[in-house]
Amino acid sequence: MGINSKVKAVFLDRDGVLNKPVVRDGKPYPPKCMAEMEIINGVKEGAQQLKAYGFILILVTNQPDVARGTTSAELVSEMNSFLQRNLILDDVYCCMHDSSDNCTCRKPKPGMIISAAEKWNIDLSLSYIIGDRWRDIETGKNAGIKTVLIDYQYDEKYVEPDFVCSSFMEAVEMINSNEHYSHFKS
Repeated sequence: MGINSKVKAVFLDRDGVLNKPVVRDGKPYPPKCMAEMEIINGVKEGAQQLKAYGFILILVTNQPDVARGTTSAELVSEMNSFLQRNLILDDVYCCMHDSSDNCTCRKPKPGMIISAAEKWNIDLSLSYIIGDRWRDIETGKNAGIKTVLIDYQYDEKYVEPDFVCSSFMEAVEMINSNEHYSHFKS
């Protein structure tokens, strides 16, 4: 790879994509403690496959409960570090603001993806985001990357993604199929 070569990335939401969320009244919430932090079956293998396909893996997560005072920044950092270690993620970007803070990093704004693209020399046209909520999909659209929704039928707003899947492994297989197809298109 040349010095100016760009890399491709898969941006990954956290709760509901990498680890099991706590679902109440049809809406997902982050775990409240490390004891509740559980990596979803197949995610570790899927992450390894994405790495084998040549992607760097970057966690991009909103954690507004810190700004709301219902969880600590230390706990969020501990959870993110746990996932980074266990899934061999290349980097972690975490927005701990609430919507009213009007920051540039909170999804659906693309700030975390843009920052990562600059740091890692990422070609966004070759990159994806895997998410389970409308904010993830809208973020991907705002950043100009392909969007993959793991659809758990949450009771919330819906933004049409490029691809819909029912599991992380299905998302990985879809990305691999799309990469193979795109590579050979005329």
